Amino acid sequence: MRERIALPLVLIGLAGWASGCKKEVDRTEFLSAINKSYAGHHECVWPEAFKLPAKVDISKDEKTAAYNALADAGLLIREPEIGKGGLTQMVKYELSDKGHAAWRADEKQSGYGNFCFGHFNVTAVDNATPDNAASPTEYTVKYEYEVEGIPDWARTPESMRTFPKVAADTSIQSATTTLVKGDDGGWVVKAGSGS
Repeated sequence: MRERIALPLVLIGLAGWASGCKKEVDRTEFLSAINKSYAGHHECVWPEAFKLPAKVDISKDEKTAAYNALADAGLLIREPEIGKGGLTQMVKYELSDKGHAAWRADEKQSGYGNFCFGHFNVTAVDNATPDNAASPTEYTVKYEYEVEGIPDWARTPESMRTFPKVAADTSIQSATTTLVKGDDGGWVVKAGSGS
């Protein structure tokens, strides 16, 4: 009877000892690696660059509300064009002085760009799961980040209503990525893993 009880107790003790000896990884290395992957990346109001100046048919163009929100924030100048019968159908939008300062020109397409705001800052690593507990070569990391340096124009109620991404970026967000050992032995974000 003693043998039946002793063996499970020994196995439980060994399992507890082995898990207690597991080496904890330094999460600040993960935080640093993810922040490094975000370096130079800014959030923008649209996923693609767009052309300015732009002429918009206000009765048909689905971006009219977005252009108006940017004009209300002082980034664009609105110039209505009066059509037949004295009705405004087309509006020309172009950069204001304030808009020039916030405009990020697309280097590949002349006249195209976007209004970008803030930069990513990883604030915490919530969880790090190794691919192999005994000898990990990569970790799946869940982390929290915020977008810092959001300008006043992006914080207006109209901008937040019109651009849901702007509203979301004013609060702490969660994301997951995969980190692998780099050539220098430090951790780097695995290509295509989502940071």
